[in-house]
Amino acid sequence: MRDDAPIAVTQARDRSLDLVPVVDEQIVRGQPRTGFTPVTTALGVEIGVWEMTSGAMTDVETDEVFVVVEGEGTVSVLVDGRPTESFPLAPGVVCRLTAGTTALWEIPHRLRKVYVTAAPPSP
Repeated sequence: MRDDAPIAVTQARDRSLDLVPVVDEQIVRGQPRTGFTPVTTALGVEIGVWEMTSGAMTDVETDEVFVVVEGEGTVSVLVDGRPTESFPLAPGVVCRLTAGTTALWEIPHRLRKVYVTAAPPSP
């Protein structure tokens, strides 16, 4: 997909991703793998596709909005290592993450989302 194209289209569910093991410090359960690929940038944001395989992991989030396109699971806010709020994830769910939030991702099979974040600065 070209950023300068007048119309840009991609199939988020079929987009090829290189999945890598989650680092040991983030693993809570299983052997989750994650992968992402930026698709395009526009209006100062990056739009991409992210996936996580089965398992549970923690992550410190950035400002992001995402839409689940496949799979299901739960994302929970962690405070002092304990879940305080949990949100079910399924296709069609739109979620906003706030930078600095520590989250617990629990995915029974696989989850794929389209994300929107601030575009990285140009070199």
